[in-house]
Amino acid sequence: MLTVSSITAGYYEDIDILNDVSLKVDKGKVVGIIGPNGAGKSTLLKTIFGYLKPRKGKIIFMDKDITGFKPYELKRMGISYVPQDFSVFPQLTVEENLKLGAWIFKDEKDKIYEKLDAIYQQFPNLAKKRNKKAVWLSGGELRMLEIAKAAMTDPKLMLIDEPSAGLAPKFVEEVYERIKQHSFEGISILLVDQNIVKAVEISEYLYMIEIGRVKVEGPKEFFEKKLEEIIKSSLVGK
Repeated sequence: MLTVSSITAGYYEDIDILNDVSLKVDKGKVVGIIGPNGAGKSTLLKTIFGYLKPRKGKIIFMDKDITGFKPYELKRMGISYVPQDFSVFPQLTVEENLKLGAWIFKDEKDKIYEKLDAIYQQFPNLAKKRNKKAVWLSGGELRMLEIAKAAMTDPKLMLIDEPSAGLAPKFVEEVYERIKQHSFEGISILLVDQNIVKAVEISEYLYMIEIGRVKVEGPKEFFEKKLEEIIKSSLVGK
């Protein structure tokens, strides 16, 4: 589904945040990216989604080289991105935000309403608040809206950055349940997460990034066995 090969990228010329990073995501799998703050995890997602153009390396999506493609082009190709910071429009209703999320289907009203029905079945709390302005939603509800909005375009791959950041515990489990549900439906997930325990629990394969490089990678079982050691390493960044 996705192959990232030897990517080097950063925000300023000659200052690289990512150095020779490679990873892959198979169809319908959840792949986690963990590591300390400032390691380059979010930068990697932004590079894949076209906000940053890599100085070196390639990004292949479904056998097509998408290196340097713009975000709107990638959206049309089947990649959705859920940022760490909320990007919903606070003065629009839940349903208006969801419709905006389906902009690639702007000339297919029947399809938009079909997607809305499917989303409301998956996110019953959003269905109850469809006519409520987003500004009145809780942090957990806003995160649900972000994920639901990203799912409105029938993505093949979802890039999700820190899904549980700042959420009350009662919302955290629901957010991860929704992510797992998307995986069950065949959507591939590339997940950046500071919550190492949850990341290991939900992911089938993980990459640990430190100082812009992949330090460790392996299947879920490998990380489960070394969880305590990995958490300590992530906290101190060594």
